[in-house]
Amino acid sequence: MSALDDRAARAGILSEYRDLFGVWRETSAETKAALLAALGLSETDPPEPERALPRWHICEPGDAPELTADPWSLTYEDGTEGEGQGPLPPLPLGRHRLAAGGEVCWLLVAPARLPLPARSWGLMVPLAGLRPTTVGGIGGYGDLARMAEGAARQGAAFLGINPIHAGFPADPGAFSPYTPSHRRRFASVYLDTDGAPGGDLIDFGAETPARMAALEVRFAAQGDDPAFAAWRAEQGAGLDRFATYQALSERFGAYWDTWPVAYQTPDDPKVAQAAREMADRVDFHAWLQFQAETALGAARDRAAGAGMALGLYLDLAVGTHPHGAETWEDRDTFAFGASLGAPPDAFAPQGQNWQLAPFNPVKLIDTGFEALAATLRHQLRFAGALRIDHILGFERAYLVPDGLPGAYVQMPRDAMLAVARIEAARAGALIVGEDLGVIPDGLQQALQDSGILGCRLACFEHREDPPVFKRPENYDESVIASFTTHDLPTWKGWREGREISVRRDIGLTPPEHAQGMFDWRGREVSGFDWLSGQFRGDASPESAEAMWSVLAATRSRLVSVQVEDVLG
Repeated sequence: MSALDDRAARAGILSEYRDLFGVWRETSAETKAALLAALGLSETDPPEPERALPRWHICEPGDAPELTADPWSLTYEDGTEGEGQGPLPPLPLGRHRLAAGGEVCWLLVAPARLPLPARSWGLMVPLAGLRPTTVGGIGGYGDLARMAEGAARQGAAFLGINPIHAGFPADPGAFSPYTPSHRRRFASVYLDTDGAPGGDLIDFGAETPARMAALEVRFAAQGDDPAFAAWRAEQGAGLDRFATYQALSERFGAYWDTWPVAYQTPDDPKVAQAAREMADRVDFHAWLQFQAETALGAARDRAAGAGMALGLYLDLAVGTHPHGAETWEDRDTFAFGASLGAPPDAFAPQGQNWQLAPFNPVKLIDTGFEALAATLRHQLRFAGALRIDHILGFERAYLVPDGLPGAYVQMPRDAMLAVARIEAARAGALIVGEDLGVIPDGLQQALQDSGILGCRLACFEHREDPPVFKRPENYDESVIASFTTHDLPTWKGWREGREISVRRDIGLTPPEHAQGMFDWRGREVSGFDWLSGQFRGDASPESAEAMWSVLAATRSRLVSVQVEDVLG
């Protein structure tokens, strides 16, 4: 084994992996070297000396960690400290820092398993599309609250939406919820405004500037607000850094890598000077966050008040824009020079590069998983359930270096799941892990053992040719079942093969292959219709009720219904 191969193996870079088609793909030397650099490592780094303490250790609340050190010091999550020798004391829920003999071990005190929810169903909606037809344009947090109350009256236990992380007001065209600027801040574009333009189609490029202008007027007219002042003081330096970033983006552009060098680092004196000069703009962007959290909290409370058992079901994007507010504020936690992605699979045979900054596992462990915990905690303040996009990345992250093929990097799975359980238990919420794609061995069992729900899409739950669909009684219990999801066709679109047509028309699928895919879809539809015939009663096979009858018969604790299928 070469020095490069040895260093890559110690860093958790897998030397090979098997893709969805069963093909083994070897990680090249160039990719290994590039990923080491992205992780802040070098191929000449010597092996670490043997440690007396692990880097992290998991135990349950009320238990004493099975570790011994002489002497030791303990910093609890709340900042209190303790010292001793020999066995450690029983610990409360949270992340605590143990130091002994010049080493640090993070103690992750988490429940062994989260409780499963009662069996129920909920509605999935695109927040941007919730605007009443009489108003038009982009939906908002007020529309979310009204929808939650209406869905609750129909018996829905949750209302799910796509990510609502802070985006890029300085670049209205960059509106993808899965490429956010900051996952611990919320999108101000969903704040309700009077007089913003609206139409039958959602036009972020036109409406975002108009909404910001309307919010400017409201901010200028509000005067002193003691509630805002108290909230801002409680938020501390993190909010000020985010608001400063937003103000700087108005001056230099949306992405920090294009800014003058002095402003690319938040601790540079020129940044502090600019914040003072633009104090009114910093105040405005801090106020936008106050308004967003206030509106989101109102939606949460109105859902609960209407009797919705779980309430809002929020979505955590798998990564963040490599040059947005989150990476500007917290540079060290991320790996630069590589993007999150996915290897070739049936959904994307060419593989995927998502152009998202990944967590650096080295720094994540060194900091006691602070960025992960804080991100989860911020979302769970408003959610009774939280979906973690692409939770496969808790096991191993597929990183694509600039200009090179990708490879997998091993992540501290058990520790990350423990952090998720800590934050969910603290909030009294549940976690859903989106476990679709090339699934590593053991991950789904680890999710089940943690009480974290997986995802099962009925459109994919079949085998053989012609397709034989999984029977409802054979679905796992600890999952959320649905027919498709936000980035797949609707029930009607699936039956017609609309995504096949689109992929053919834009050149992703060669025309000569499309007909075979249409033929396969026809066999899929026939297979599902045969299954639904045992559950749908008098409903026609093409009706959404036929599909829902299958989902309703599953063992799954949660079932989600797409609003597009309700509307037809």
